Amino acid sequence: MTSLPTREVLVVDDDDSMRQAIERLLTAAGLKTGIFASAEALLASSEIAGADCIVSDFHLPGMSGLDLLAELRRRGNAAPVVLITAHDSPELRAESILRGAVGYLSKPFHSKDLLAAIEAAVQGGPSNPTSTQ
Repeated sequence: MTSLPTREVLVVDDDDSMRQAIERLLTAAGLKTGIFASAEALLASSEIAGADCIVSDFHLPGMSGLDLLAELRRRGNAAPVVLITAHDSPELRAESILRGAVGYLSKPFHSKDLLAAIEAAVQGGPSNPTSTQ
């Protein structure tokens, strides 16, 4: 895998330890990060305008990851979205792909899989949602 160019990846997860772990991983990979505990907090942030990729948990309090994806598109924000979930199912995976997620990972996932999904997203590669278990 090639090294990622400096990009801004925003992370939305209601689990503090997961947000911090992803933030550490992305920072170590040379990415600029912003972290948010809810979709609503992300949507209210000015950081959203500079996002090269958004990594969001599927199950969040309030607006879900899929609802966030739909709201981003409604607002004209085309940042690629990678969804992560601890509640994997074939139906959830299919719905995520259908609604435009560029990546799909089930928790726990390998660091390299998240970095690969982000790299593909920011390079504008073909949509290839993946799931690991």
